[in-house]
Amino acid sequence: MPLARDCGKKRLFRKELASDIKWLLTEGREKGLRADLPGKLEYLWRASRGDLLEQNDLFRLQHVIHAIKLTGINYGVLTETEWKGKHAVKISETAQGIYFRKSDLDSAFNSEGKQIKALAVRITANLSTVDGVLTRAGWIRESGEDPSTNHCLLANGKPCMSDAEKQITTK
Repeated sequence: MPLARDCGKKRLFRKELASDIKWLLTEGREKGLRADLPGKLEYLWRASRGDLLEQNDLFRLQHVIHAIKLTGINYGVLTETEWKGKHAVKISETAQGIYFRKSDLDSAFNSEGKQIKALAVRITANLSTVDGVLTRAGWIRESGEDPSTNHCLLANGKPCMSDAEKQITTK
């Protein structure tokens, strides 16, 4: 908590982030250690320090999710049973949302935050709105097996793994 309080006093962040710093202080007071203040403070610092496209893929995906929430689009993470099969969650086509498969989020990034595998998503929101947010963060969307809702997200619009990386991971 002293770190977050000092950030406001020492003006370590841009003036536009003052409300976010105040929110962090409130979170810390209300939730204590559960507030994950170091993680949230690092996100604010990284998001405010320069070009978003210079950040790693995982950070830019976190930024996309945050930006999508600000547009009023819902997001969710679905388990494998919620994603497919007889117990799959029926996602309303009229509800604006983007839904990630948990197993893909767990395995799509390496320890440095670089995408190593395509990320499957279901999108029921306006695609042009989602594409705008994705593009600003260096991500692209490709249609999947069911183009109406199933899609694939790729960082930087590049294949996730080079042939050399594929050989390393299969050994």
